[in-house]
Amino acid sequence: MQKFDLIIRNGRVSRRAGSTFDSDIACKNGLIFQISPTIDENAVDQIDASGHLVLPGAVDAQVHFRDPGNTHKEDLGSGSRAAVAGGVTSFLEMPNTQPPTIDQKALDRKLAQAARNCVANYGFFIGATPNNLDAINTTTPVCGIKIFMGSSTGDLLVHKHSDLERIFKNGKRLIAVHAEDEARMRERKNLLLGSDADLSDLRIHTRIRDDECALNATRQATKLSQAFDRRLHILHLTSAKEVKFLRQEKTDKITVECTPNHLFLTEEDYQINGSRVQINPPIRSQKDQDALWAGLKDGTIDFIATDHAPHTLEEKSQPYPHSPSGMPGVETSLPLMLTAWKSGRCTLAEVLKWMCWGPVEAYGIMDKGNLSEGCHADLAVVNVDDYRPVRDAEMFTKVRWNPFSGRELTGWPVWTIVNGKIAFADGKIREDVRGEALRFSSE
Repeated sequence: MQKFDLIIRNGRVSRRAGSTFDSDIACKNGLIFQISPTIDENAVDQIDASGHLVLPGAVDAQVHFRDPGNTHKEDLGSGSRAAVAGGVTSFLEMPNTQPPTIDQKALDRKLAQAARNCVANYGFFIGATPNNLDAINTTTPVCGIKIFMGSSTGDLLVHKHSDLERIFKNGKRLIAVHAEDEARMRERKNLLLGSDADLSDLRIHTRIRDDECALNATRQATKLSQAFDRRLHILHLTSAKEVKFLRQEKTDKITVECTPNHLFLTEEDYQINGSRVQINPPIRSQKDQDALWAGLKDGTIDFIATDHAPHTLEEKSQPYPHSPSGMPGVETSLPLMLTAWKSGRCTLAEVLKWMCWGPVEAYGIMDKGNLSEGCHADLAVVNVDDYRPVRDAEMFTKVRWNPFSGRELTGWPVWTIVNGKIAFADGKIREDVRGEALRFSSE
């Protein structure tokens, strides 16, 4: 009988502080059992990491896997395969499906579907409406409550102050907000989409959903959090104005994220990629992008999530404003950030915080995000010595395209380990591996 389930040999193991050391790693019963320079025992599976970097598996705390309702774009199975192909071993999925995840019945359906099909670990949000206060506080297990303060893909919208106040006032669960001012967006849409509007210039999307739309809603959510001492998470921050505001007003009850889309794309990319880079909230100026990087560096922004939200290229090719907002990204987020590290834009310790343990701490995800003995064996073994371009044809997302197509990246996973089992190896998914439902300390 083999002593271990898996041994990773000759890896460069990352410490939380960003240093690395050469070591073997033994996994047993889904846990990291031993980290040692040499492990002499055998295992059912063995990997020769040959000096590759070994990281905790990344945690993507905002994905839209379109299941149920729009599974021609993505489903829980295909989305989880895209995740592990990118070194992401756990994800949190959003409620704006068809039907939306707004009660226990809808959540139970997702949990059962994920158990059947997901190769990564999974957790889900409950979606708020103006009328489901009891459900958002009792449906379990969930990572938090999602509020769309501004309209986006799907039917969920809570924008009246009285409804928002009632949700913030009642309950203790974390509230995650899509922060855009619905009234201002409607006003600007009517103003800017007149008969003489140049709809071929996608910068109009950024002007409709401008930085004041974002700031107004972020300010409103922050004030509600402060008034009711409520745990708040602000999703996909986009603007310099929001970073400046939160640098002054953020409390220990508030966490913030941004996306690779807003860290690596600006509105100049509309000229090259058109509606492929149309998202909500939109990409903005270089000034805004620089402010996001500064906010990450000084801790105003806590971590990174992708907002993976795929649409087919046929859907994306419709003329604006009929082209849908959203784009895939779960399988390129870790390589993008590791490429930024290799170029000197950030440190390895910052990548580990932003991609691994930061979202774990924010959402109270139990037993994930770290690489030490006794922790869950969710790992990514990545090659940071070679660069290769993003290729649409190699993407595992069902829509088979990526906004960073053609960009040269390093840090691509060679192996991804989920609960001590190899889920991705040499460009292929191991279809017999299944993730587990995430556990949350608040549940």
